[in-house]
Amino acid sequence: MDFRDTAAEAAFRAKLRDWYGQNFDPADIPGAGRPEVDYMRAWSHKLFDAGYVGLTWPKEYGGAGLSPSYQAIYFEEMVRAQAPEHIGLIGLNMAGPTIMAWGTAEQKQRYLQKLLSGEEIWCQGFSEPGSGSDLAGARTTAVLDGDHWVVNGQKVWSSWAHIADWCILVVRTDPGAEKHAGLSYLLVDMHAPGVEVRPLKQITGDPEFNEIFFDNVRVPKDSILGKPGDGWKVAMTTLLHERGTLAFALVGQFRQHFTKLVELAKQPASDGSIPADDPVVRDTIAREWIALQSLAFTNYRTLTTLLTKGQPGPESSVVKLVWSEANQRLTKFARSLQGLSGMLDDKGAVWDGYWQYRQLRSRGNTIEAGTSEILRNIVAERVLGLPRSR
Repeated sequence: MDFRDTAAEAAFRAKLRDWYGQNFDPADIPGAGRPEVDYMRAWSHKLFDAGYVGLTWPKEYGGAGLSPSYQAIYFEEMVRAQAPEHIGLIGLNMAGPTIMAWGTAEQKQRYLQKLLSGEEIWCQGFSEPGSGSDLAGARTTAVLDGDHWVVNGQKVWSSWAHIADWCILVVRTDPGAEKHAGLSYLLVDMHAPGVEVRPLKQITGDPEFNEIFFDNVRVPKDSILGKPGDGWKVAMTTLLHERGTLAFALVGQFRQHFTKLVELAKQPASDGSIPADDPVVRDTIAREWIALQSLAFTNYRTLTTLLTKGQPGPESSVVKLVWSEANQRLTKFARSLQGLSGMLDDKGAVWDGYWQYRQLRSRGNTIEAGTSEILRNIVAERVLGLPRSR
């Protein structure tokens, strides 16, 4: 892996850095750095107008047709500017690539540009109460009735469903078939009659995750990706892109947190001392810096595999596993540097305090997007060459 930018990449980086300097100021973000939906929609559209959304997407679908290395540069510069991400991460990283791979010309025309611009937000309807990690065990049903599928069932842990316009939904269309073979993949309007979203308020006070209930929801027949029974194959396309792109965003977020941790350690404590002068503090920060570099270079390995083979390798699972535990350590440590004030857990502290919020939010890192147990099994199977678990 050559870590130096090519001439074209260096020019892209310089242009992007200049654009951030002219168009973004971290002080403009409302809500202690946690902007509201309207702000995020507007910001996402601004990124789209500037040509920085869908960098690796083909030009025919509204993207820039660039190499994944440009997406990596984008994440690095986004973190450097302390700028927020695009509001439609599930759409960009999961729904969009799946529609490009499996969608009809009409579906691509209908959904992709509004997804890129942030005009329409997507959520994911995969996990269910009785089959969180067992996608093939999905029991939400879709029965064909004339020109519509009639959907009934429940999904859970659906990020951003409470603000979503569309859902990528795995349903069971053939209950008599083998588990993997009886699934189909629908694109569902979240504003359709019979769709009910019940936010799950987290310890942070945020309703980031949600339950979705489908009560005789009528979905147009042509809102299917692939054919009936293709749901498992289509869903694997979605998950492949989730694993491939998630790692870059995670390491970027961790770098952002690390930068702020160093800033915090340099500030005088309540007794006038400087935490960064304490050898234990310095040792802990050094440990997290090493973790950050390890994650970053592992990401470059993933990028190399993606560039040479066309799809990411198992390194992305390693990144997610290590990041989740490192982020929990870092945010907990940062909160401890705040002394007694860092212990406040009342609503004001959670909503207004940077580290209070992020330390509480980190509790879910080792569960979401694959639990640490699942990821360790993946690493054992794919990296160490052990037999696949059953």
